[in-house]
Amino acid sequence: MKQYCYYPGCSAEATAKGLGLSVRAVAAPLEMELIELEGWTCCGAVHYGSVDRQEAVPVAAYNLALAQKTGLELATPCTGCYLALTKADMRLKEDEALKARVDKALAAAGLEYKGNVRIRLLTEVIINDIPPQFIASKIKRNLNGLKVAPYYGCQMVRPDFGFDDPEVPHKLDDLVNNLGAEAIYFPLKSRCCGSSLVFSEEDIVLEQLYKLLKNAVENGAQCMVTPCPLCQVNLDVYQGRVNKKFKTNFKLPVLYVTQLIGLALGIDEKALGLHMNIVSPRPVLKYISKQEAASGA
Repeated sequence: MKQYCYYPGCSAEATAKGLGLSVRAVAAPLEMELIELEGWTCCGAVHYGSVDRQEAVPVAAYNLALAQKTGLELATPCTGCYLALTKADMRLKEDEALKARVDKALAAAGLEYKGNVRIRLLTEVIINDIPPQFIASKIKRNLNGLKVAPYYGCQMVRPDFGFDDPEVPHKLDDLVNNLGAEAIYFPLKSRCCGSSLVFSEEDIVLEQLYKLLKNAVENGAQCMVTPCPLCQVNLDVYQGRVNKKFKTNFKLPVLYVTQLIGLALGIDEKALGLHMNIVSPRPVLKYISKQEAASGA
């Protein structure tokens, strides 16, 4: 069982509790030992860096310095955290003046960061570290025929930080198919959801969400899956507002990737945090139960 330094990030313990619960639920069956980073704080997210890069980098570097002490790879389930931590690491290696300033700040806390922490998105860990055959051997529930729209969002496929083709990503599709479900054709799979712009420009974001939901539904999706807590919140929480604005009737469940994995592994839906989703995942659960009944499972 491989060990990872686990950085949950704020969302997984607040607005995206379903993500945090499902990550912990699938870790043991997938033989990942997630050792939570002791003393971790907010990474600063993408917002802080947009306002003040000089202040945002030390915030992220503090967590990297803590992770460095563990000697383990740092895995986070949040694409925003992954991006913030990775950007900070890159900037510290490129900007000597910034590095000197951060070193001074860290020294005040008795820490240092030498730049040797490997930062990884948990979805990438699952895809690249765990053989597909191993995951397939752990499947206990029949997802056969479940049509899933894999939604990457814009952060995990950025050229400088991503681990997939930024134009035509496919690794999340491959994971969905390996679970026994069917990854549908979804041209907008890496289009931005609007992220936190929803707070200041809600109409613009609602239109973007409408396009994403429409594209997924028109291509036959029974649910959407994403690793990103910001994407999931927008598509799940604001789906009702999209319906009101555009006179639609979308009822598309939006699951975290780890929730879908957990369903395939036979993990209880409450342990996966599915009861916390706004758009009910009940149609997905009913479909799976129907498939199991038909196959005599």
